[in-house]
Amino acid sequence: MRLILPVGLIATTLAIAPVRFDREKVFRVKPQDEKQADIIKDLAKTNELDFWYPSATHHVAANMMVDFRVSEKESQAIQSALDQNKMHYEILIHDLQEEIEKQFDVKEDIPGRHSYAKYNNWEKIVAWTEKMMDKHPEMVSRIKIGSTVEDNPLYVLKIGKKNEKRKAIFMDCGIHAREWVSPAFCQWFVYQATKTYGRNKIMTKLLDQMNFYILPVFNVDGYIWSWTKSRMWRKNRSKNQNSKCIGTDLNRNFNASWNSIPNTNDPCADNYRGSAPESEKETKAVTNFIRSHLNEIKVYITFHSYSQMLLFPYGYTSKLPPNHEDLAKVAKIGTDVLSTRYETRYIYGPIESTIYPISGSSLDWAYDLGIKHTFAFELRDKGKFGFLLPESRIKPTCRETMLAVKFIAKYILKHTS
Repeated sequence: MRLILPVGLIATTLAIAPVRFDREKVFRVKPQDEKQADIIKDLAKTNELDFWYPSATHHVAANMMVDFRVSEKESQAIQSALDQNKMHYEILIHDLQEEIEKQFDVKEDIPGRHSYAKYNNWEKIVAWTEKMMDKHPEMVSRIKIGSTVEDNPLYVLKIGKKNEKRKAIFMDCGIHAREWVSPAFCQWFVYQATKTYGRNKIMTKLLDQMNFYILPVFNVDGYIWSWTKSRMWRKNRSKNQNSKCIGTDLNRNFNASWNSIPNTNDPCADNYRGSAPESEKETKAVTNFIRSHLNEIKVYITFHSYSQMLLFPYGYTSKLPPNHEDLAKVAKIGTDVLSTRYETRYIYGPIESTIYPISGSSLDWAYDLGIKHTFAFELRDKGKFGFLLPESRIKPTCRETMLAVKFIAKYILKHTS
């Protein structure tokens, strides 16, 4: 979505005022056939629609739930067009700004203490990484794997016994800036792993025999921007040549059939693939780190939101990977285990057929590199809140996801050499 931002002079320096989303709406439409799918695509050509699900217009197809955000100014026209064409729709969110403010529905427990029940901004997350190292020096170390376009550090936390080469799992959160529940999970994982070591049998066994590499925020610049300037920001913040539009979708920037799926070459689009594979500093830092630890890393897991899915390769082809049956088995049991806590239902399957075809994804790249167990979680919810999951839902989301991640780790420990 192209936003024209109001520019204001603040203390004589040119600054961009934060975007407000007053009375903006989020629609959910289910096109019954291709004709209705085309109507949505046509509306996107003449209106500024921000697609929440799927991530871009060209994925829209018959019988698919389509969620998109629209400005107050255009919402009436959209509604009329949907009514005229007798299309089924509901308004999921009536006033986006109100929902953004309602997200913060958990009171601070103890001021100054890191809260795992709240969304934390980048400053708090950096301070937290230091705190985790200080608190668990024998188990947690911090590795700077690179920096962003805006020169923010990219930190990976290594959890496990120092200096031992063992099987490892690499996990990243927050590749898309607005998916805040994702970094919340990475923080929760580190907290629970260190807190329950020696107390919880499974976690103790995992940490005695494995290492975890956790990247709590992949897209740091975008995450900061989503806190300070535009809550709905998705991409990173790199400048694009010959375009005034900013940012690349880091999850289209990996060298995995990069650019094989059309419509990702517009720098103004939310799913812009970048100028070349690994053109972005963040992508480069992560790929370099994983390549250099390839003999250890047996699993790659990336966390997104929303839609409650557990995905595996491939996204760029309908061809199934050689160990498809194994991946499907792990995903099936993983989603079953996840549902035992709060009965949250996830669906699972290959990206291409379960969600929509994508190229240049981190998941496919890691798989093609040789990591044969790669998964993407699309965390809660199914669209009532979308990217604005209230803080009161963070802990339940993290608790149930933890069960699935521990199951995957246990399975890998047992079944890989």
